Order: sequence, then C-alpha cells, then structure tokens
Amino acid sequence: MDEREWLTERFEEHRPRLRAVAYRMLGSVSEADDAVQDAWLRLGRTDTGGVENLAAWLTTVVARVCLNVLRSREQRREDPLETRVPDPIVGREAGGDPEHEALLADSVGLALLVVLETLSPAERLAFVLHDMFAVPFEEIAPMVGRSPAAARQLASRARRRVRGQAPAPDPDLARQREVVDAFFAAARDGDFDALVAVLDPGVVLRSDGGGARARHTVVITGARTVAEQALTFGRLSPFARPALVNGVAGVVVAHGRPLAVMAFTVTVGRILAIDVLSDRDRLDRLDLPALDD
Repeated sequence: MDEREWLTERFEEHRPRLRAVAYRMLGSVSEADDAVQDAWLRLGRTDTGGVENLAAWLTTVVARVCLNVLRSREQRREDPLETRVPDPIVGREAGGDPEHEALLADSVGLALLVVLETLSPAERLAFVLHDMFAVPFEEIAPMVGRSPAAARQLASRARRRVRGQAPAPDPDLARQREVVDAFFAAARDGDFDALVAVLDPGVVLRSDGGGARARHTVVITGARTVAEQALTFGRLSPFARPALVNGVAGVVVAHGRPLAVMAFTVTVGRILAIDVLSDRDRLDRLDLPALDD
C-alpha cells in the first residue's frame, strides 16, 4: 500500500467524526460536507511526516474551516436577530433497534442547534469541540487565538446559554410521540384547551420560511399564543408523516412535495420547543426518506 492509499483509508476512517464536528459547527449538511472535503484537499497538499496525531490534525483543519464560515456568516448577516433553523437530519422512527437507540443517544436536536446559532463563532467552536468531542482547551486555544483559560471561558458562557435555552428532551421516544400525536389531534379538532394542555407555559415556536417566505419566519412564545398559531396546523394533519428529526419526535409535512419539517422538544410530557423549517428551496435539497402513510 502506497502513502496515498494509506492516507485515503485513514481519512475515510475519520470522515464520520469530521462530518459530525462540521455539522454541529455549521448546522448545514452541505456546508459540513464542503468543510470535510476541504480537509481532504488540504491533507493531499500536506507533508504528513511530521503529523503525530492525524485525527487531531484533521479535526483542527475542519474546525478552522468551519470557524471561517461562521465568521463570514456573521459579517453578512444584516439582522442579528433573524431566525435560522439549521438543516434537519430526518429519518424513519424505528423502535427496538439497539443501533438506532445508540444513534438517538448521540443525536443533537434542532433546538440545541438553534441555540448554537446565537453564539459567537469562537464560543460555538469552543463548546462544540470541548463539550461534544472532548477536545482539550490546550488544542482549542490556538484555533481561536486565545489562551486555554480564555477558551475555557468561551465554552462556559456557551454552556450556560445552552442549558438555559435548550433543555434535554425526554429520553422516551414513544412518550415524545404520544405528546406530538396529541398536539396534532388537538389542532385537527380545533381544541384550543387541549393544545394548551400539551404545551409548556414557556414553549417557543421557531419557524424559518427562508427569504422568499419571510412572513413564515417567526418566533412565538407562550402556550396560549403558540396554541392560537397551532390551530392553523389542523389542515396540515392529513399530510403530516411521523419522522425522527435530529433524534426527537417530529413530522414531515408533504403534499406532492415537502412543505415543512417540524421537530418537537418534549420535556416532562409537554412540548417545550417546536422548530419548523418551511424554506422550500432548502427542503428540496434535503435527503428526506420515504415515510409510511
């Protein structure tokens, strides 16, 4: 085996982890793939003779690429308060499959990714690399041009915001599905009180309709306000198909073409967050599975 073949094999071994890092950093499947491909191209131009830890080297390259993308986004963004729902990872629900359960345990919900969108690029990098991938602060520090202590503070600030705005969902997926089904049943029946009953008092509805559908890009808070909005979902009920969206109970709404992907964060039997992607251009680019009727 020549050196090129050896590097190709090693890179493919690390690709899943690199893609996971990039997706959590960017919240975009296509941009994550681009970042990983950039790392592969850089690897091909690098003399790896002095690289002692290839996994760490590749992680650093991907992280730096992602950091540049985040900084570029920040400069382009005109409205710092704009709502952006990251690309969802959508799959079929599958009960009793140990491999599926392991994947679910390692998933990162849309609600968490939405909160990560509010962090500074340096905070997001420090939090993702340290808290999600156990990268030491000594390795993170040079990436953000800070000391290890300062990198630790970046992650700490990010962690506080995540804990406050993106609590962990109930681990029981079947219970999550029961609550989501009750939500759609109440919306279909026009039962306002039943809707309020399944919503946490502090529930947040975030919807990203994209630039062409700006009126569908909103943030609504509070059980009664969200319930009023949810009554309009009743007409969508016949077209909603159960799906696993970033590891939590969700639905894909489709009628000829995808209309929306919705993820529900269920905590202690109530819906705490609803994240909706209805940007038609982005939906058409998603790799959505065929879902049963």
